[in-house]
Amino acid sequence: MAQAVGNNTNKKLIRIDVSSDSVCPWCFVGKRNLDKAIASSKDRYDFEIRWHPYFLNRSAPKEGIGKKEFYQSKFGSRSEQIFARMTEVFRGLGLNYDTSGLTGNTLDSHRLIYFAGQQGLDKQHDLIEDLFLGYFTQGKYIGDREFLVECARKVGVEGAAEFLEDPNNGLKEVNEEVEKYSGSITGVPHYVINGKLKISGGQPPETFLSAFQTAASGAA
Repeated sequence: MAQAVGNNTNKKLIRIDVSSDSVCPWCFVGKRNLDKAIASSKDRYDFEIRWHPYFLNRSAPKEGIGKKEFYQSKFGSRSEQIFARMTEVFRGLGLNYDTSGLTGNTLDSHRLIYFAGQQGLDKQHDLIEDLFLGYFTQGKYIGDREFLVECARKVGVEGAAEFLEDPNNGLKEVNEEVEKYSGSITGVPHYVINGKLKISGGQPPETFLSAFQTAASGAA
């Protein structure tokens, strides 16, 4: 993946700031489509991607609640329609949308994402992928410490267990990033390209490609 800045000075640099929550299915859809757009245009641009926290439900229980139970309580009879729609969308990406397992508080995942970013933007981007895959396709709980540490280990993030052990580690930075990057938005995923061009939602690759062209031309 081309997440970090390349060395070819002939290429335009595209900086992308992404606001996302770890339990947002459209954030995963958007990431997969963003990755496709990057893969098809990395011969023209270098990319620098940073992921920032957003909380769909800051007061979600840390101990977790069944996904189906939560969606039923939040959306009522619409929950089955939502599951059916997301199953269809994920199938289009070659993924199985798993409604088993728990959902809940995402603070620890955001602390870990911040920590990964301190060790490299490529590691942060890869961590996001593994967190999404586990939560949305394997029934993993986003608040499970073992799951978080295992995802970190797989992408080469060192010291994750020790970092997460202290609940204050990364807390200040997560809150600052929420205020700076997510304070004025009402939903995710949300993308800011080269500090100017804004895109919201799980957009198709073509939307990102068009945005790259606009940003590279300086028209944004």
